Amino acid sequence: MRVITGTARGKRLVTREGGAVRPTPERVKEALFSIIQFGIEGRRILDLFAGSGQLGIEALSRGAKEAVFVDSSKESASVVQKNLESCGFEDSSRVETMDFALYLARGGEPFDLAFLDPPYRTGLLQRALPLVAARMNPGGTIICENPSDEATPETAGNFGCVRTYRYGKIILTLYRRKDGTTA
Repeated sequence: MRVITGTARGKRLVTREGGAVRPTPERVKEALFSIIQFGIEGRRILDLFAGSGQLGIEALSRGAKEAVFVDSSKESASVVQKNLESCGFEDSSRVETMDFALYLARGGEPFDLAFLDPPYRTGLLQRALPLVAARMNPGGTIICENPSDEATPETAGNFGCVRTYRYGKIILTLYRRKDGTTA
């Protein structure tokens, strides 16, 4: 696993051993960042269910202003911190080791772009999506990764599904405000 492009291009990222995490495949990550390539620079990012932090780190490498990484696993949070230090992004990021719902309930500054890639088939995506929508800027984008056999809702708060992309057994779903407000 590596950073595709930007200031940390080519940097290798570490991940947890075993089946506890499922990193986004390289081809899916490349496709994802091709889709949102013009909506990253200067933005505030949320990498929820961060795992190794590869999605938020890729966004930082491409010019995001700040990223917050949230994962309930201490091991994952440690891996994210190591990857941030390796890429030189510790000053523009924060790692939160806590349950996603507790983090989102705390409030705080809204996000411009959110990545949701929870463990598959657990119901976490469906629970997290409306909570994340409530923490987004009006022009924000939410991107969810899920298996093709797991349904995602059409709406989440003021956000609605605008497009889905299929990559084998993986689906990427983009949500934006239903009123059409963009950044």
